[in-house]
Amino acid sequence: MLVRGIRGATTVNSNTREDILAAASELLAEVIRQNEVDPDLVASIVFSTTPDLTAEFPAVAAREAGFLHVALECVMEMNVPGSLAKCLRILMHVNTDRPLMDIKHVYLHGARALRRDLVEEQESKP
Repeated sequence: MLVRGIRGATTVNSNTREDILAAASELLAEVIRQNEVDPDLVASIVFSTTPDLTAEFPAVAAREAGFLHVALECVMEMNVPGSLAKCLRILMHVNTDRPLMDIKHVYLHGARALRRDLVEEQESKP
């Protein structure tokens, strides 16, 4: 079994606790669903947000989803001019036998623009 990183991103409607947790919950659930992740095999999860999202730690959504003993971290993305606003990202480290090419990185809502190549590739698969 190897440790694989699974990436994902989404956009958040507004800088409120409710919207940040809703977006983080949706993204976390979709990463788990698309990659058939066994929560017991998650080593750690890093959440990052753009500087305009400060109302709550997105890791709270993971705790609420039952990730009570998984190492969680929240960090702020670099404030690069012209970058996508109100963006929440995830990097999940998972112990898995899944080949690297079978890992599905998840990009939702406005964050789909970050990796159009991956979004289009996944949509073209049956």
